[in-house]
Amino acid sequence: MKHVTRRVVAAGFSAGAVLALGAVSATAAGPGVRWGSVPAVPKTAGVSAPNGLADGLAEHPVAQGSMRIENPDGDVQYYGYHADGPMLPQPGAVQSPGHNVEATKSEPDKNTYLRLRGLHGADAGYNYGNRFLFQGHEHGTPGYITRVNLDADAAHRVTLLATKTVDGRPLPAFDGSTWDPFAKKLLFTSEEGADGGVWQGGTDIGAKVQDISNVLGRGGYEGIQTDSAGNLWIVEDAGGATPSGTGAKLPNSFVYRFVPRDKADLSKGDTLQALQVVSRRTGQPITFTGIDAAHPTGGVFTDDTKDMHTYGTVFDTRWVTVHQGDASSAPFDANAAAKAAKATPFKRPENGVFRPGAGFREFFFTETGDTNADSKANGAYGGWGGVFRLTQDAPSGDKGKLTILFNGDKAHTGLDNISFIDRNHVAVTEDAGDALHTQRGLLDSAYLLDVNTDYGKGAQPARFLAEGRDPSATVDSAWSAAGNGFQNDGDNEITGIHTSDGDPTVAGLLGVKPPTPFRGGWRIFWTQQHGDNTTWEITEG
Repeated sequence: MKHVTRRVVAAGFSAGAVLALGAVSATAAGPGVRWGSVPAVPKTAGVSAPNGLADGLAEHPVAQGSMRIENPDGDVQYYGYHADGPMLPQPGAVQSPGHNVEATKSEPDKNTYLRLRGLHGADAGYNYGNRFLFQGHEHGTPGYITRVNLDADAAHRVTLLATKTVDGRPLPAFDGSTWDPFAKKLLFTSEEGADGGVWQGGTDIGAKVQDISNVLGRGGYEGIQTDSAGNLWIVEDAGGATPSGTGAKLPNSFVYRFVPRDKADLSKGDTLQALQVVSRRTGQPITFTGIDAAHPTGGVFTDDTKDMHTYGTVFDTRWVTVHQGDASSAPFDANAAAKAAKATPFKRPENGVFRPGAGFREFFFTETGDTNADSKANGAYGGWGGVFRLTQDAPSGDKGKLTILFNGDKAHTGLDNISFIDRNHVAVTEDAGDALHTQRGLLDSAYLLDVNTDYGKGAQPARFLAEGRDPSATVDSAWSAAGNGFQNDGDNEITGIHTSDGDPTVAGLLGVKPPTPFRGGWRIFWTQQHGDNTTWEITEG
């Protein structure tokens, strides 16, 4: 623990900020990562709680919301707060239209770690090092992009990269991020539907950010990854309507693949595709089913939906074209285009990653589900969400196979962020939300799944991270429950789980090299979103 404490103090935090809590079972040596489990943290009204980590693991903060940005700009002053109110409500404060009792939390989201040389910040005479963590921010206006300078001191720790596009438009709220080594650009996604899409930009201060949604489409985009052929894989989070009396959401989100004309310049355009799954019952595509007199519950309770959430069931898949365009194209509705092309909708599949060392032939993605313990789709019809595996002969292949690796349940639900920890183990995190936290009496957790395990036979994933609730989130939870227009989220959420060695070359694409955590430069980060908005690095304890 001494090395962790030294690094925390150097970053401007107190040694008391370090958390390395006891666990139920220990990590073990062996082929790949084998972490034990800790109990979930109960949700208790008005009570804060620290995070719990599996034995042998520790965490320390690399940035937190109240850290002042070294080059503030207007409303953007802090890593995790806009400048439209105090950081905590004052005694006697009353939320009302036009008056925030608390500053809007910017919610730093997905993390992208890179090792780069020659980057600059606001201080021309300062050496910012060569290890950096990039984030888009999910909440508030304008949206913004930050770079956490991991080698820097507290005064130079967080650099603002951009709040506007090259044509002067405010950035949207961002949810996903990745690095494209072919285009040498950071890619950011926004799940804002008609205002969502994909933006690309540089890594240095004053980054020029370009909206490329004219070729990639508008949609509820969140997860984004680049494969070895230079294609982009995008996972959409577009919540569907809830049929009356079901508590369940319609499958309404798609998995996309963009095949660029020039992988070194995505803005030149070309073909957006969506994943189509073929019914084992009819041999026809499984398509979007809306709510009408003939289908009062839409596609929620169909046999195909049930089959897709049944262990051991394997489906044929193919990619269908939803749009083709070039630099002169206008932005288009990708979700509507996917429906028209008879692509297959899922129940909020938020993020996806390639299995490392598998030649980009295996893609795993999460499905968040309904985040409602009262959903009548829970269990057989995917209400609890899960994790899917798509296999193909090649990343650019037209056909593949789809099966479910893990079908969620009440204790493992709202699955959102995902990152491979080594060749065979993938970390998935919950975003269950305040309502489901209250329903089940537990806060969010992160789990380790073994891709070679048959979870249909009753095996359980290891809970290596049990998220607590920091004091700010505890306060926010009470304000959120009270309503009155309070604009911030309540309980903490686990986001941005990210394992990388920071290699910015094509050979460093996530999915090429099997990670070796804590060895060979491999690092693990996650963000405790909401509340204090702390971004952590997980290390050995």
